[in-house]
Amino acid sequence: MSAKNTMSTQHMRHIRRAALATGVGAVLVMGVLVFVPDGDQGPPAPGPEERARAAVGAGAPASLPDVAALIRDREAWLRKNPKDAGSWAVLGAAYVERGGLRADTAYYPKAEQALRRSLDVTPGERRNPAATAGLASLANARHDYAAAKKWGEAVRKADPARWTTYPVLIEAYNGLGDYPAAGKALDKLRALRPGAGGEAGAGAGAGGAGAGAGADVRVLSVSSAVYRDRGWREDAAAKADEALTKARTPAEKAGALHALGGLAWERGESKEALRHYDAALKVARDHHPSLAGRARVLAALDRAEEAGQDYQAAIAERPLPEYALELGELYESLGLDGDARSQYTLLKDRTARARVDGVNEELLLARFESDHGNPRAAVDRLEAEWRRGHRSMQVSDALGWALLRAGEARKALPYAKRATEQGMHSALFSYHRGEIERALGMDSRARRHLEEALRTNPRFSPLLAPKARKALDALGELPGGGPKDMYGDGESTPLTPAPSPTRPSTPSPPAPSTSPVPSVPSVPSASPARSVAPSASSAPSALPSASSAVASASSTPSKPVSTPTQPVSIPSAARS
Repeated sequence: MSAKNTMSTQHMRHIRRAALATGVGAVLVMGVLVFVPDGDQGPPAPGPEERARAAVGAGAPASLPDVAALIRDREAWLRKNPKDAGSWAVLGAAYVERGGLRADTAYYPKAEQALRRSLDVTPGERRNPAATAGLASLANARHDYAAAKKWGEAVRKADPARWTTYPVLIEAYNGLGDYPAAGKALDKLRALRPGAGGEAGAGAGAGGAGAGAGADVRVLSVSSAVYRDRGWREDAAAKADEALTKARTPAEKAGALHALGGLAWERGESKEALRHYDAALKVARDHHPSLAGRARVLAALDRAEEAGQDYQAAIAERPLPEYALELGELYESLGLDGDARSQYTLLKDRTARARVDGVNEELLLARFESDHGNPRAAVDRLEAEWRRGHRSMQVSDALGWALLRAGEARKALPYAKRATEQGMHSALFSYHRGEIERALGMDSRARRHLEEALRTNPRFSPLLAPKARKALDALGELPGGGPKDMYGDGESTPLTPAPSPTRPSTPSPPAPSTSPVPSVPSVPSASPARSVAPSASSAPSALPSASSAVASASSTPSKPVSTPTQPVSIPSAARS
Protein backbone atom coordinates (compact mmCIF):
# COMPACT_ATOMS: atom_id res chain seq x y z
CA MET A 1 0.00 0.00 0.00
CA SER A 2 1.36 3.37 -0.94
CA ALA A 3 2.06 6.07 1.59
CA LYS A 4 -0.75 8.12 0.07
CA ASN A 5 -3.29 5.29 0.57
CA THR A 6 -2.05 4.71 4.14
CA MET A 7 -2.59 8.37 5.06
CA SER A 8 -6.03 8.30 3.47
CA THR A 9 -7.00 5.22 5.48
CA GLN A 10 -5.80 6.78 8.73
CA HIS A 11 -7.69 9.98 7.91
CA MET A 12 -10.93 8.05 7.41
CA ARG A 13 -10.43 6.27 10.75
CA HIS A 14 -10.09 9.62 12.53
CA ILE A 15 -13.27 10.87 10.88
CA ARG A 16 -15.20 7.75 11.90
CA ARG A 17 -13.91 8.06 15.51
CA ALA A 18 -14.83 11.72 15.64
CA ALA A 19 -18.30 10.98 14.28
CA LEU A 20 -18.78 8.22 16.84
CA ALA A 21 -17.65 10.48 19.68
CA THR A 22 -19.95 13.22 18.44
CA GLY A 23 -22.89 10.83 18.31
CA VAL A 24 -22.22 9.50 21.82
CA GLY A 25 -21.82 13.03 23.11
CA ALA A 26 -25.08 14.05 21.50
CA VAL A 27 -26.86 11.10 23.07
CA LEU A 28 -25.41 11.98 26.49
CA VAL A 29 -26.40 15.60 26.13
CA MET A 30 -29.91 14.67 25.06
CA GLY A 31 -30.10 12.28 27.99
CA VAL A 32 -29.15 15.06 30.35
CA LEU A 33 -31.71 17.37 28.77
CA VAL A 34 -34.40 14.73 29.03
CA PHE A 35 -33.73 13.32 32.49
CA VAL A 36 -32.43 16.30 34.49
CA PRO A 37 -35.20 18.65 35.66
CA ASP A 38 -34.96 22.29 34.68
CA GLY A 39 -32.93 24.40 37.09
CA ASP A 40 -31.06 21.58 38.82
CA GLN A 41 -27.78 22.67 37.28
CA GLY A 42 -28.27 26.15 38.70
CA PRO A 43 -26.62 29.37 37.58
CA PRO A 44 -22.86 29.54 37.28
CA ALA A 45 -20.98 30.36 40.46
CA PRO A 46 -20.51 34.10 40.88
CA GLY A 47 -17.09 35.52 40.25
CA PRO A 48 -15.15 37.58 42.78
CA GLU A 49 -16.55 40.86 41.50
CA GLU A 50 -20.14 39.62 41.84
CA ARG A 51 -19.48 38.18 45.30
CA ALA A 52 -17.93 41.41 46.51
CA ARG A 53 -20.67 43.56 44.97
CA ALA A 54 -23.36 41.49 46.72
CA ALA A 55 -21.55 41.58 50.06
CA VAL A 56 -20.77 45.30 49.90
CA GLY A 57 -24.33 46.06 48.83
CA ALA A 58 -25.72 44.21 51.85
CA GLY A 59 -23.07 45.46 54.25
CA ALA A 60 -22.03 41.84 54.80
CA PRO A 61 -18.45 40.64 55.32
CA ALA A 62 -16.43 40.26 52.13
CA SER A 63 -13.03 38.75 51.46
CA LEU A 64 -10.12 41.02 50.65
CA PRO A 65 -9.34 39.33 47.27
CA ASP A 66 -12.97 39.72 46.18
CA VAL A 67 -13.07 43.38 47.15
CA ALA A 68 -9.75 44.00 45.36
CA ALA A 69 -11.16 42.35 42.22
CA LEU A 70 -14.28 44.53 42.39
CA ILE A 71 -12.17 47.68 42.73
CA ARG A 72 -10.05 46.76 39.71
CA ASP A 73 -13.15 46.00 37.67
CA ARG A 74 -14.93 49.27 38.48
CA GLU A 75 -11.80 51.40 38.09
CA ALA A 76 -11.23 49.97 34.60
CA TRP A 77 -14.87 50.51 33.67
CA LEU A 78 -14.97 54.10 34.92
CA ARG A 79 -11.88 55.06 32.93
CA LYS A 80 -14.02 54.47 29.86
CA ASN A 81 -17.41 55.43 31.33
CA PRO A 82 -16.85 58.34 33.74
CA LYS A 83 -20.53 59.32 33.75
CA ASP A 84 -21.72 56.07 35.33
CA ALA A 85 -23.00 57.28 38.71
CA GLY A 86 -23.86 53.76 39.86
CA SER A 87 -20.34 52.49 39.30
CA TRP A 88 -18.86 55.45 41.17
CA ALA A 89 -21.12 54.57 44.12
CA VAL A 90 -20.06 50.90 43.99
CA LEU A 91 -16.40 51.91 43.81
CA GLY A 92 -16.76 54.25 46.79
CA ALA A 93 -18.43 51.54 48.89
CA ALA A 94 -15.69 49.09 47.89
CA TYR A 95 -13.01 51.57 48.99
CA VAL A 96 -14.71 51.86 52.40
CA GLU A 97 -14.75 48.08 52.70
CA ARG A 98 -11.13 47.74 51.66
CA GLY A 99 -10.06 50.43 54.12
CA GLY A 100 -11.69 48.46 56.93
CA LEU A 101 -10.31 45.11 55.79
CA ARG A 102 -6.79 46.44 55.43
CA ALA A 103 -6.94 48.80 58.42
CA ASP A 104 -5.73 51.36 55.91
CA THR A 105 -7.51 54.67 56.42
CA ALA A 106 -5.90 56.07 53.25
CA TYR A 107 -8.78 54.47 51.34
CA TYR A 108 -11.35 56.68 53.05
CA PRO A 109 -10.49 59.93 51.21
CA LYS A 110 -10.59 57.94 47.95
CA ALA A 111 -14.00 56.59 48.95
CA GLU A 112 -15.32 60.06 49.66
CA GLN A 113 -14.06 61.32 46.30
CA ALA A 114 -15.76 58.46 44.43
CA LEU A 115 -19.05 58.82 46.30
CA ARG A 116 -19.21 62.58 45.79
CA ARG A 117 -18.36 62.08 42.11
CA SER A 118 -21.38 59.78 41.91
CA LEU A 119 -23.57 62.49 43.44
CA ASP A 120 -22.14 65.06 41.01
CA VAL A 121 -23.26 62.89 38.10
CA THR A 122 -26.66 62.02 39.62
CA PRO A 123 -27.48 64.24 42.62
CA GLY A 124 -30.07 63.62 45.31
CA GLU A 125 -30.68 60.84 47.78
CA ARG A 126 -33.88 59.85 45.99
CA ARG A 127 -32.24 59.51 42.58
CA ASN A 128 -28.92 58.23 43.93
CA PRO A 129 -29.53 56.47 47.27
CA ALA A 130 -26.49 54.20 46.87
CA ALA A 131 -24.04 57.11 46.95
CA THR A 132 -25.79 58.80 49.88
CA ALA A 133 -25.87 55.54 51.85
CA GLY A 134 -22.20 55.06 50.96
CA LEU A 135 -21.38 58.41 52.58
CA ALA A 136 -23.23 57.25 55.71
CA SER A 137 -21.16 54.05 55.83
CA LEU A 138 -17.99 56.06 55.32
CA ALA A 139 -18.92 58.39 58.19
CA ASN A 140 -19.44 55.37 60.47
CA ALA A 141 -16.04 54.00 59.47
CA ARG A 142 -14.54 57.37 60.42
CA HIS A 143 -16.47 57.35 63.74
CA ASP A 144 -18.32 60.49 62.69
CA TYR A 145 -21.70 59.27 63.86
CA ALA A 146 -23.49 62.59 63.55
CA ALA A 147 -22.66 62.74 59.83
CA ALA A 148 -23.62 59.08 59.43
CA LYS A 149 -27.01 59.83 60.99
CA LYS A 150 -27.54 62.79 58.66
CA TRP A 151 -26.78 60.83 55.47
CA GLY A 152 -28.62 57.72 56.62
CA GLU A 153 -31.78 59.56 57.59
CA ALA A 154 -31.78 61.34 54.23
CA VAL A 155 -31.84 57.97 52.45
CA ARG A 156 -34.49 56.60 54.80
CA LYS A 157 -36.72 59.60 54.18
CA ALA A 158 -36.35 59.24 50.42
CA ASP A 159 -36.86 55.45 50.38
CA PRO A 160 -38.16 53.97 53.67
CA ALA A 161 -38.31 50.46 52.15
CA ARG A 162 -34.58 50.32 51.41
CA TRP A 163 -33.59 47.80 54.09
CA THR A 164 -29.82 48.27 53.72
CA THR A 165 -30.13 51.77 55.19
CA TYR A 166 -31.16 50.53 58.64
CA PRO A 167 -27.97 48.68 59.70
CA VAL A 168 -26.04 51.85 58.88
CA LEU A 169 -28.45 53.95 60.93
CA ILE A 170 -28.31 51.52 63.85
CA GLU A 171 -24.52 51.86 63.97
CA ALA A 172 -24.79 55.65 63.86
CA TYR A 173 -27.44 55.79 66.61
CA ASN A 174 -25.38 53.48 68.83
CA GLY A 175 -22.32 55.68 68.32
CA LEU A 176 -24.38 58.68 69.44
CA GLY A 177 -25.84 56.80 72.40
CA ASP A 178 -29.36 57.15 70.98
CA TYR A 179 -30.45 53.62 71.85
CA PRO A 180 -34.21 54.24 71.50
CA ALA A 181 -33.65 55.26 67.87
CA ALA A 182 -31.48 52.20 67.32
CA GLY A 183 -34.27 49.99 68.68
CA LYS A 184 -36.84 51.56 66.38
CA ALA A 185 -34.52 51.15 63.39
CA LEU A 186 -34.12 47.47 64.25
CA ASP A 187 -37.92 47.16 64.43
CA LYS A 188 -38.16 48.52 60.90
CA LEU A 189 -35.31 46.38 59.60
CA ARG A 190 -36.91 43.21 60.94
CA ALA A 191 -40.27 44.24 59.47
CA LEU A 192 -38.68 44.64 56.05
CA ARG A 193 -36.93 41.27 56.33
CA PRO A 194 -39.13 39.31 58.76
CA GLY A 195 -37.15 36.70 60.61
CA ALA A 196 -34.20 37.26 58.27
CA GLY A 197 -35.40 34.09 56.59
CA GLY A 198 -35.64 32.89 53.04
CA GLU A 199 -38.96 34.67 52.35
CA ALA A 200 -38.31 38.31 51.75
CA GLY A 201 -40.43 41.02 53.25
CA ALA A 202 -41.96 43.92 51.45
CA GLY A 203 -38.69 45.74 51.08
CA ALA A 204 -36.32 42.84 50.69
CA GLY A 205 -35.34 43.80 47.22
CA ALA A 206 -35.27 47.51 47.82
CA GLY A 207 -31.66 47.48 48.73
CA GLY A 208 -30.53 46.19 45.40
CA ALA A 209 -27.58 43.87 45.77
CA GLY A 210 -27.42 41.71 48.80
CA ALA A 211 -30.86 40.09 48.96
CA GLY A 212 -30.70 36.45 49.99
CA ALA A 213 -28.43 34.60 52.38
CA GLY A 214 -25.97 37.48 52.72
CA ALA A 215 -28.80 39.81 53.68
CA ASP A 216 -30.09 37.34 56.24
CA VAL A 217 -26.65 37.07 57.81
CA ARG A 218 -26.42 40.85 57.95
CA VAL A 219 -29.80 41.28 59.66
CA LEU A 220 -29.10 38.50 62.16
CA SER A 221 -25.69 39.95 62.98
CA VAL A 222 -27.15 43.40 63.56
CA SER A 223 -29.87 41.92 65.78
CA SER A 224 -27.26 40.03 67.80
CA ALA A 225 -25.21 43.18 68.35
CA VAL A 226 -28.25 45.19 69.49
CA TYR A 227 -29.31 42.44 71.89
CA ARG A 228 -25.77 42.27 73.27
CA ASP A 229 -25.75 46.00 73.97
CA ARG A 230 -29.09 45.69 75.76
CA GLY A 231 -27.75 42.91 77.97
CA TRP A 232 -29.82 40.12 76.42
CA ARG A 233 -26.95 37.67 76.13
CA GLU A 234 -28.88 34.49 75.39
CA ASP A 235 -30.80 36.12 72.58
CA ALA A 236 -27.65 37.72 71.19
CA ALA A 237 -25.98 34.30 71.12
CA ALA A 238 -29.04 32.73 69.48
CA LYS A 239 -28.99 35.30 66.67
CA ALA A 240 -25.23 34.92 66.16
CA ASP A 241 -25.66 31.15 66.03
CA GLU A 242 -28.45 31.51 63.48
CA ALA A 243 -26.22 33.80 61.42
CA LEU A 244 -23.57 31.08 61.47
CA THR A 245 -26.01 28.48 60.14
CA LYS A 246 -27.02 30.79 57.27
CA ALA A 247 -23.47 31.96 56.44
CA ARG A 248 -22.19 30.85 53.06
CA THR A 249 -18.82 32.51 52.62
CA PRO A 250 -15.74 32.10 54.83
CA ALA A 251 -15.92 35.80 55.74
CA GLU A 252 -19.54 35.46 56.91
CA LYS A 253 -18.78 32.31 58.92
CA ALA A 254 -15.74 33.89 60.56
CA GLY A 255 -17.77 36.97 61.47
CA ALA A 256 -20.49 34.91 63.15
CA LEU A 257 -17.97 32.76 65.03
CA HIS A 258 -16.15 35.89 66.18
CA ALA A 259 -19.41 37.29 67.55
CA LEU A 260 -20.01 34.06 69.48
CA GLY A 261 -16.45 34.22 70.82
CA GLY A 262 -16.94 37.78 71.98
CA LEU A 263 -20.13 36.91 73.81
CA ALA A 264 -18.43 33.99 75.56
CA TRP A 265 -15.48 36.21 76.50
CA GLU A 266 -17.77 38.82 78.03
CA ARG A 267 -19.39 36.08 80.13
CA GLY A 268 -15.95 35.10 81.42
CA GLU A 269 -16.06 31.74 79.62
CA SER A 270 -12.53 31.83 78.25
CA LYS A 271 -12.31 28.27 76.98
CA GLU A 272 -15.55 28.53 75.04
CA ALA A 273 -14.42 31.84 73.59
CA LEU A 274 -11.14 30.25 72.51
CA ARG A 275 -13.04 27.46 70.77
CA HIS A 276 -15.06 29.95 68.71
CA TYR A 277 -12.01 32.03 67.79
CA ASP A 278 -10.09 28.92 66.72
CA ALA A 279 -13.02 27.88 64.53
CA ALA A 280 -13.15 31.34 62.95
CA LEU A 281 -9.44 31.18 62.12
CA LYS A 282 -9.87 27.76 60.54
CA VAL A 283 -12.34 29.12 57.99
CA ALA A 284 -10.52 32.44 57.48
CA ARG A 285 -6.88 32.35 58.53
CA ASP A 286 -6.43 36.11 58.15
CA HIS A 287 -9.49 37.09 60.24
CA HIS A 288 -7.66 39.62 62.38
CA PRO A 289 -10.51 40.33 64.85
CA SER A 290 -10.44 36.66 65.82
CA LEU A 291 -6.64 36.71 66.09
CA ALA A 292 -6.90 39.60 68.54
CA GLY A 293 -9.80 37.93 70.36
CA ARG A 294 -7.79 34.74 70.68
CA ALA A 295 -4.85 36.73 72.08
CA ARG A 296 -7.15 38.33 74.66
CA VAL A 297 -8.35 34.92 75.81
CA LEU A 298 -4.87 33.38 75.90
CA ALA A 299 -3.72 36.20 78.15
CA ALA A 300 -6.62 35.41 80.50
CA LEU A 301 -5.58 31.76 80.50
CA ASP A 302 -2.04 32.69 81.61
CA ARG A 303 -0.61 31.81 78.20
CA ALA A 304 1.06 35.18 77.83
CA GLU A 305 3.72 34.16 75.30
CA GLU A 306 1.13 32.74 72.91
CA ALA A 307 -1.06 35.78 73.48
CA GLY A 308 1.80 38.09 72.52
CA GLN A 309 2.41 36.10 69.35
CA ASP A 310 -1.24 36.32 68.34
CA TYR A 311 -1.35 40.05 69.01
CA GLN A 312 1.77 40.52 66.91
CA ALA A 313 0.22 38.45 64.11
CA ALA A 314 -2.96 40.53 64.26
CA ILE A 315 -0.99 43.78 64.13
CA ALA A 316 1.12 42.49 61.24
CA GLU A 317 -2.09 41.59 59.40
CA ARG A 318 -3.95 44.81 60.29
CA PRO A 319 -2.07 47.45 62.36
CA LEU A 320 -5.09 48.74 64.27
CA PRO A 321 -4.22 51.08 67.16
CA GLU A 322 -6.56 49.25 69.56
CA TYR A 323 -4.51 46.09 69.08
CA ALA A 324 -1.37 48.03 69.95
CA LEU A 325 -3.03 49.32 73.14
CA GLU A 326 -4.03 45.80 74.24
CA LEU A 327 -0.60 44.35 73.49
CA GLY A 328 1.07 47.25 75.30
CA GLU A 329 -1.06 46.60 78.38
CA LEU A 330 -0.20 42.91 78.25
CA TYR A 331 3.50 43.76 78.15
CA GLU A 332 3.04 46.25 80.99
CA SER A 333 1.33 43.61 83.13
CA LEU A 334 4.38 41.38 82.59
CA GLY A 335 6.81 44.15 83.59
CA LEU A 336 8.06 44.60 79.99
CA ASP A 337 7.88 48.36 80.08
CA GLY A 338 10.10 48.97 77.06
CA ASP A 339 8.01 46.69 74.85
CA ALA A 340 4.86 48.35 76.19
CA ARG A 341 6.17 51.80 75.26
CA SER A 342 6.92 50.64 71.72
CA GLN A 343 3.29 49.57 71.31
CA TYR A 344 2.02 52.85 72.73
CA THR A 345 4.21 54.68 70.23
CA LEU A 346 2.66 52.60 67.45
CA LEU A 347 -0.78 53.54 68.74
CA LYS A 348 0.05 57.23 68.57
CA ASP A 349 1.49 56.91 65.07
CA ARG A 350 -1.52 55.04 63.74
CA THR A 351 -4.07 57.42 65.27
CA ALA A 352 -2.16 60.43 63.91
CA ARG A 353 -2.23 58.91 60.43
CA ALA A 354 -5.93 58.12 60.78
CA ARG A 355 -6.65 61.71 61.79
CA VAL A 356 -5.16 62.91 58.50
CA ASP A 357 -7.62 60.64 56.68
CA GLY A 358 -10.59 62.02 58.60
CA VAL A 359 -10.92 59.28 61.23
CA ASN A 360 -11.93 60.21 64.77
CA GLU A 361 -9.92 58.16 67.30
CA GLU A 362 -10.57 60.44 70.29
CA LEU A 363 -12.20 57.71 72.37
CA LEU A 364 -9.26 55.34 71.96
CA LEU A 365 -6.72 58.10 72.65
CA ALA A 366 -8.63 59.14 75.76
CA ARG A 367 -8.61 55.57 77.05
CA PHE A 368 -4.86 55.49 76.53
CA GLU A 369 -4.29 58.85 78.22
CA SER A 370 -6.43 57.94 81.24
CA ASP A 371 -4.33 54.91 82.15
CA HIS A 372 -0.94 55.62 80.59
CA GLY A 373 -0.63 59.33 79.96
CA ASN A 374 -2.39 62.56 80.91
CA PRO A 375 -5.89 62.03 82.41
CA ARG A 376 -6.71 65.73 82.12
CA ALA A 377 -6.06 65.53 78.37
CA ALA A 378 -8.39 62.52 78.27
CA VAL A 379 -11.12 64.55 79.98
CA ASP A 380 -10.71 67.36 77.46
CA ARG A 381 -10.97 64.95 74.52
CA LEU A 382 -14.04 63.22 75.87
CA GLU A 383 -15.87 66.38 76.88
CA ALA A 384 -15.37 67.58 73.31
CA GLU A 385 -16.85 64.29 72.07
CA TRP A 386 -19.79 64.75 74.41
CA ARG A 387 -20.47 68.21 73.00
CA ARG A 388 -20.43 66.68 69.49
CA GLY A 389 -23.26 64.38 70.56
CA HIS A 390 -21.16 61.22 70.94
CA ARG A 391 -22.77 59.91 74.13
CA SER A 392 -22.54 56.15 73.84
CA MET A 393 -22.03 53.81 76.79
CA GLN A 394 -18.37 53.60 75.84
CA VAL A 395 -17.89 57.37 75.88
CA SER A 396 -19.83 57.67 79.16
CA ASP A 397 -17.65 55.02 80.80
CA ALA A 398 -14.42 56.50 79.47
CA LEU A 399 -15.34 60.03 80.57
CA GLY A 400 -16.26 58.89 84.06
CA TRP A 401 -12.95 57.03 84.37
CA ALA A 402 -10.94 59.94 83.02
CA LEU A 403 -12.56 62.30 85.53
CA LEU A 404 -11.69 59.93 88.37
CA ARG A 405 -8.11 59.69 87.18
CA ALA A 406 -8.00 63.48 86.97
CA GLY A 407 -9.14 63.73 90.61
CA GLU A 408 -12.81 64.59 90.03
CA ALA A 409 -14.59 61.53 91.37
CA ARG A 410 -17.84 63.33 92.20
CA LYS A 411 -18.21 64.59 88.65
CA ALA A 412 -17.31 61.13 87.38
CA LEU A 413 -20.09 59.17 89.10
CA PRO A 414 -23.09 60.20 86.94
CA TYR A 415 -21.22 59.17 83.79
CA ALA A 416 -20.32 55.81 85.30
CA LYS A 417 -23.95 55.29 86.29
CA ARG A 418 -25.07 56.08 82.77
CA ALA A 419 -22.63 53.54 81.33
CA THR A 420 -23.61 50.71 83.68
CA GLU A 421 -27.36 51.27 83.61
CA GLN A 422 -27.96 50.93 79.87
CA GLY A 423 -28.09 47.13 80.05
CA MET A 424 -24.78 45.95 78.63
CA HIS A 425 -22.86 43.53 80.87
CA SER A 426 -19.31 44.89 80.95
CA ALA A 427 -16.76 43.95 83.57
CA LEU A 428 -14.77 47.06 82.67
CA PHE A 429 -17.74 49.39 83.21
CA SER A 430 -18.50 47.78 86.59
CA TYR A 431 -14.87 48.03 87.68
CA HIS A 432 -14.67 51.72 86.77
CA ARG A 433 -17.87 52.49 88.66
CA GLY A 434 -16.68 50.52 91.68
CA GLU A 435 -13.43 52.46 91.85
CA ILE A 436 -15.26 55.77 91.53
CA GLU A 437 -17.59 54.83 94.39
CA ARG A 438 -14.65 53.65 96.49
CA ALA A 439 -12.97 57.03 96.01
CA LEU A 440 -16.17 58.71 97.24
CA GLY A 441 -16.32 56.53 100.35
CA MET A 442 -19.38 54.64 99.09
CA ASP A 443 -17.92 51.34 100.25
CA SER A 444 -21.03 49.18 100.05
CA ARG A 445 -21.79 50.17 96.46
CA ALA A 446 -18.13 50.00 95.51
CA ARG A 447 -17.92 46.46 96.86
CA ARG A 448 -21.01 45.47 94.89
CA HIS A 449 -19.68 46.77 91.57
CA LEU A 450 -16.17 45.41 92.04
CA GLU A 451 -17.66 42.00 92.81
CA GLU A 452 -19.87 42.35 89.76
CA ALA A 453 -16.87 43.08 87.55
CA LEU A 454 -15.00 39.99 88.72
CA ARG A 455 -18.12 37.86 88.58
CA THR A 456 -18.81 38.95 84.99
CA ASN A 457 -15.28 38.19 83.80
CA PRO A 458 -12.59 37.45 86.40
CA ARG A 459 -9.79 38.14 83.88
CA PHE A 460 -11.27 41.05 81.95
CA SER A 461 -7.92 42.90 81.74
CA PRO A 462 -4.33 41.83 82.46
CA LEU A 463 -3.74 45.22 84.10
CA LEU A 464 -7.07 46.06 85.74
CA ALA A 465 -8.44 42.72 86.94
CA PRO A 466 -5.63 42.34 89.54
CA LYS A 467 -6.31 45.92 90.66
CA ALA A 468 -9.99 45.09 91.05
CA ARG A 469 -9.10 42.19 93.38
CA LYS A 470 -6.80 44.38 95.45
CA ALA A 471 -9.46 47.08 95.73
CA LEU A 472 -12.00 44.51 96.87
CA ASP A 473 -9.57 43.12 99.45
CA ALA A 474 -8.94 46.64 100.71
CA LEU A 475 -12.66 47.14 101.31
CA GLY A 476 -12.77 44.01 103.44
CA GLU A 477 -15.80 41.94 104.25
CA LEU A 478 -19.26 43.45 104.35
CA PRO A 479 -19.91 44.54 107.98
CA GLY A 480 -22.76 42.95 109.85
CA GLY A 481 -25.90 44.76 110.87
CA GLY A 482 -26.80 46.95 107.96
CA PRO A 483 -29.68 49.42 108.00
CA LYS A 484 -31.82 48.86 111.08
CA ASP A 485 -35.43 47.77 110.69
CA MET A 486 -34.91 47.43 106.93
CA TYR A 487 -37.82 45.02 106.58
CA GLY A 488 -39.88 46.25 109.54
CA ASP A 489 -38.82 43.50 111.98
CA GLY A 490 -35.68 45.05 113.47
CA GLU A 491 -33.66 41.93 112.64
CA SER A 492 -32.99 41.60 108.92
CA THR A 493 -29.79 42.79 107.26
CA PRO A 494 -28.94 43.08 103.58
CA LEU A 495 -27.46 39.56 103.79
CA THR A 496 -30.58 37.87 105.21
CA PRO A 497 -33.81 37.10 103.35
CA ALA A 498 -36.71 39.49 103.60
CA PRO A 499 -39.58 38.45 105.90
CA SER A 500 -42.51 36.62 104.38
CA PRO A 501 -44.82 38.99 102.50
CA THR A 502 -47.81 37.24 104.11
CA ARG A 503 -47.20 39.02 107.41
CA PRO A 504 -49.31 42.18 107.50
CA SER A 505 -47.05 45.18 107.50
CA THR A 506 -46.50 48.44 105.75
CA PRO A 507 -44.63 47.92 102.44
CA SER A 508 -40.97 48.35 103.17
CA PRO A 509 -38.82 50.83 101.28
CA PRO A 510 -36.10 49.50 98.99
CA ALA A 511 -32.45 49.54 99.94
CA PRO A 512 -31.05 53.06 99.71
CA SER A 513 -29.79 53.90 96.27
CA THR A 514 -29.39 57.13 94.39
CA SER A 515 -29.69 55.49 90.99
CA PRO A 516 -31.96 52.45 90.70
CA VAL A 517 -31.05 50.23 87.79
CA PRO A 518 -34.07 49.49 85.62
CA SER A 519 -34.79 45.80 85.12
CA VAL A 520 -34.10 44.57 81.62
CA PRO A 521 -36.51 41.92 80.34
CA SER A 522 -35.20 39.05 78.31
CA VAL A 523 -36.19 38.99 74.68
CA PRO A 524 -37.47 35.60 73.55
CA SER A 525 -35.27 34.14 70.87
CA ALA A 526 -36.31 32.47 67.67
CA SER A 527 -33.78 29.75 68.38
CA PRO A 528 -35.23 26.24 68.38
CA ALA A 529 -33.61 25.80 71.80
CA ARG A 530 -36.53 27.76 73.23
CA SER A 531 -39.41 25.35 73.84
CA VAL A 532 -42.06 28.04 74.24
CA ALA A 533 -42.17 31.29 72.33
CA PRO A 534 -44.63 33.86 73.62
CA SER A 535 -46.96 35.55 71.23
CA ALA A 536 -46.15 38.88 69.71
CA SER A 537 -48.61 40.53 72.03
CA SER A 538 -46.71 39.29 75.07
CA ALA A 539 -43.30 40.20 73.73
CA PRO A 540 -41.24 42.55 75.83
CA SER A 541 -41.32 46.09 74.61
CA ALA A 542 -38.51 47.62 76.59
CA LEU A 543 -35.17 48.60 75.23
CA PRO A 544 -33.41 50.57 77.95
CA SER A 545 -32.87 53.96 76.42
CA ALA A 546 -30.00 56.32 76.58
CA SER A 547 -31.55 58.53 79.21
CA SER A 548 -31.10 62.21 79.36
CA ALA A 549 -28.80 61.42 82.27
CA VAL A 550 -26.27 63.98 81.27
CA ALA A 551 -26.82 67.61 80.52
CA SER A 552 -27.35 68.75 76.94
CA ALA A 553 -24.48 69.57 74.63
CA SER A 554 -24.84 73.24 75.35
CA SER A 555 -24.23 72.76 79.06
CA THR A 556 -21.04 72.01 80.91
CA PRO A 557 -20.35 68.37 80.07
CA SER A 558 -18.86 67.47 83.42
CA LYS A 559 -22.11 68.13 85.38
CA PRO A 560 -24.61 65.50 84.20
CA VAL A 561 -28.07 65.24 85.69
CA SER A 562 -29.72 61.85 86.07
CA THR A 563 -33.28 61.25 84.83
CA PRO A 564 -35.23 58.00 84.49
CA THR A 565 -34.67 55.95 81.37
CA GLN A 566 -37.52 55.48 78.90
CA PRO A 567 -38.27 52.15 77.21
CA VAL A 568 -38.43 51.79 73.46
CA SER A 569 -40.25 49.07 71.62
CA ILE A 570 -38.46 46.20 69.99
CA PRO A 571 -40.27 43.21 68.52
CA SER A 572 -39.89 39.79 70.02
CA ALA A 573 -37.87 37.31 68.10
CA ALA A 574 -41.00 35.17 68.26
CA ARG A 575 -42.69 37.70 66.02
CA SER A 576 -40.28 36.66 63.29
